[in-house]
Amino acid sequence: MLIPIQNLYYLLCYAWNRLPERAELLAVEAVPFHRPLELLAHVLLTGTRRLLQQGLPVAYTERTEELAELRGRLLLAPTLTQQLLSKGRAVCQFDELGPDTPFSQLLLGTLHQLARSRTLPIALRHDLKLTLRRFPAAMAPQPLSASSLRAVRRLRPTGLSAFLLNVCELIYHSALPSPEATGRPRFRDFRRDEALMARLFEQFVRNFYRLEQRRFRVASEVIQWQVEAESAEALALLPAMVTDTSLEAPDHKIILDTKYYTAALRTRYDQQKLISPHLYQLYAYLQNQPTQPGQQLEGILLYPAATQFVDVRYTLGGHPVRIVTVDLAQPWPQISAALLALLD
Repeated sequence: MLIPIQNLYYLLCYAWNRLPERAELLAVEAVPFHRPLELLAHVLLTGTRRLLQQGLPVAYTERTEELAELRGRLLLAPTLTQQLLSKGRAVCQFDELGPDTPFSQLLLGTLHQLARSRTLPIALRHDLKLTLRRFPAAMAPQPLSASSLRAVRRLRPTGLSAFLLNVCELIYHSALPSPEATGRPRFRDFRRDEALMARLFEQFVRNFYRLEQRRFRVASEVIQWQVEAESAEALALLPAMVTDTSLEAPDHKIILDTKYYTAALRTRYDQQKLISPHLYQLYAYLQNQPTQPGQQLEGILLYPAATQFVDVRYTLGGHPVRIVTVDLAQPWPQISAALLALLD
């Protein structure tokens, strides 16, 4: 199942808890992207320009230099080894506030790699190169890699920086070749990575409801088993029950589980059937979920529509349950309306 590239921007924005920018929406809708990497490069370029207008984030970074005056901490060993004291100099280690941060270095390195990618259109590569000139000349680019991503992720960037870091990570998952790579580069379409898309689909749905409606409080929650056991050790063996999305209001609670599968039904003995583990999981959530007096509890299984459309309702264990698909290939206003209609 491949989501149209034009709709990927919406999915990624909501998955990363960021409302789509109006100006960016118009730009994305006006460009005929042929590959997901083109969209990601465009989004990264636009976000970087906005970040440069605001000013690159600054932080204290540790530097070690030979100086003519003491600054920070004197490193005695290298100072004596190089016989610098007689010259009136010393090796010092100090913190300096500036834009030369691990995040900015990674962003610069990713843009460098994209600007050299012949897979991207010439006009887009030209715009990338122009934006590179706006970075401080002394800043060293950090190549995009799993280790550099982990290092920046540990710093917990927020806001636009966090969004752009997510874009860089998805570009990495698209198998962007290293600067030293030789031969014809091969890029994989991350839409074919079911595990990755399942996480994005779950985050997209949860954050869409968090940002686009006000009736329900939205969260992922842990449901405690309504069970007794002879010992704490036995209880510890029970698997955790963590909802994808819980929507709660004083009078109504919905446990919504997302499943990124190519079909909501499976063929068994020449008959179409619901996927039993998915239904069992949702049923377990409903049976173990305590409710407030006067609060109705409901369960929803949500699939992206690919090979079939499904919308069926049941009452299981006294609770209404709905199994439904949403077509991610339709225009965005219809996707938005369909998701909001599930709450009615």
